[in-house]
Parts: sequence; structure tokens; C-alpha cells
Amino acid sequence: MTTAEFIIGHSADDAADRRQEARKILWALLAALLIHLVIGYALATFNGLFSSAAPVEEKPMELTIVDLTTPAPVVPKNPMFMETDESKQPVEQPKEKTFESNANSIAASQLPATGDIPLPSQQGKERPLVDLETHQYSLANQGAQPQPSAAQQTPMPSAAPRPTPIPEAEQFAMLTSTPTPAIQPTAAKPQQPQSSYRAQKEQTRLSGRITSRGISSVNAVGTPLGRYEKVLFAAIGSRWYPSVETQRDLINIGTARVVFSVDRSGRVRNLKLIENSSNEAFANICIQSVQEAQFPPMSDDLAATLPSEGLEVDLPFTIFAN
Repeated sequence: MTTAEFIIGHSADDAADRRQEARKILWALLAALLIHLVIGYALATFNGLFSSAAPVEEKPMELTIVDLTTPAPVVPKNPMFMETDESKQPVEQPKEKTFESNANSIAASQLPATGDIPLPSQQGKERPLVDLETHQYSLANQGAQPQPSAAQQTPMPSAAPRPTPIPEAEQFAMLTSTPTPAIQPTAAKPQQPQSSYRAQKEQTRLSGRITSRGISSVNAVGTPLGRYEKVLFAAIGSRWYPSVETQRDLINIGTARVVFSVDRSGRVRNLKLIENSSNEAFANICIQSVQEAQFPPMSDDLAATLPSEGLEVDLPFTIFAN
């Protein structure tokens, strides 16, 4: 009896111990779960997950004004000026009006096409020019020469004088570039007198795309602006070449570039020297040649195609070594 009671009593104590151990384990699990919840909440708060969203910044209203008026048409610039010998001009105009000139010209090439530019292919000097032939300069005759001022009254020969031969060690040339007035001029009959003046040229090496064979020439159309440019360059060159000849010992090889405008009455405005790789003596000759040149008034048709400032001219003068 005693043994049995001992056994029963011992079993009851073990059950009580197991229940106490279970409660301890349960409380430990609850405590661990609570700790994990606290840590998770702290991390979430730290990362801003539970923070209130930042207010969206309101952008100011933008007002766009749309111009419904018709825009001004884009006016194409005039093509580059290329001088043409009037005695060689064809009766018809070229189909492609690549260049502007004092007379019509139809493209031809001495050699087969070797390039992509709208010029003939030919042999010649390696220079930054577009000279299609070689010849010395000649001065304007009395009929085409502008009348000198009272301070410059000197008799002019009726025919062009023979130019002084240029030494082989040195050659000079006057270069021209084309101004770009605002509106393309319309065709009209020439109004300027013929001139025996011509600038010195020496055929330059070119590689162009012209395929028609013949004497080197380009597709150019004669315009009032082209004819006026021819008179303008002749008036300047007729003074520049003699001045260079008489002062050859004072000038150096190089380029002097001047810009100016010519108003409707033919007066020079805003003459400036913007580049000079020669010396001061040469620059003075170039500036003086423009100042002393006298240009005829523009026709109304030509003046109407130019901006209010008149004809803008960018003119380089160059002395080359042979």
C-alpha cells in the first residue's frame, strides 16, 4: 500500500513540474516574439515606412504664348560671285544657276570629273582660289573708269596700258568674295559700261564634278548685282594694282581683309580692316584703294533687293610668293 502511494505521489509531482516548465517555455516564446516585434517596429520607423508621406510640391502654372501669325519666309542667300568674260557668254542661260556673275556661263571642264564640288577639274597652282585661267591684270579704259575727284584730275589713256611684268619671285592678286544681300535679285539688262579691266589670275588646281568637256567654266547667271559687283571690283583693282607696283619694296607677302558697305548712291560706308598677315604699308594700300574708288549709283531695281545698309562687301587682298 505504501509503495503504491509512493509511486502515485511521485507521478503527480512530475506532472506539476512539466506544467511549470511548459509555462516557462511559453512565456519565453512570448517574450522573444515581443522583442522581435519591438525590433521590427523600430527598424520600420527608422526607415520611414510608417512616417507620413512628404507633401507633393505644387509647380507654378506656366503660361505659353503661341504666335499664330504667319512666319516670314526664309530667303535663300545669293550664290557665290564668279566673274565671267562677257565675250564668251552663251545666248541661253544655264539650267543650273550655281553661281552669280556679270554674264551668263555654261559649265565645262578641261579634265574628267574627279570631285564633288560644282567646279571644273583642272591643273594649276595649289592656292585657296578659284581661278579658271591665267592672265596678267589690265587696267580700265577711259570709258569705264570712274571720274576722278577735283584733287585727282589726271589725264587717262584711251587704251589700257601694258602692265609691268611681275618678277617670278613674287606674284600678287586681288581676291573677292560674294556679299549676301537679303533678297535674290531679279534678272535685268546690263546697265554698266563694258570695261577692259581684268584682275590678275593664275589657274588653280581644282577637282570638280563637271563632266561636259571644254574650256574651264561654271554654271553662272548674269544678274544686276553681279554686274554691279564687276564694276565695283574693277574700280578698286584699278587703283590697287598700280599702288602695289609703285610700293612693292615696302610691302610683305600676306593677306589684308577689309569689309565695308556701299549705299544706294555708291558711297562707301563703315570701312574696316579685320585681318592683316602682311604689314601696315600693304594694309594702307588696300584701304586707300577702296576709299579712292568711285562707284556709280545703284539702279532702283538693284537697290530694292538689298537691305537698308546697302551692299555688304567682304574683300581680301593677297600677295603671293611664286
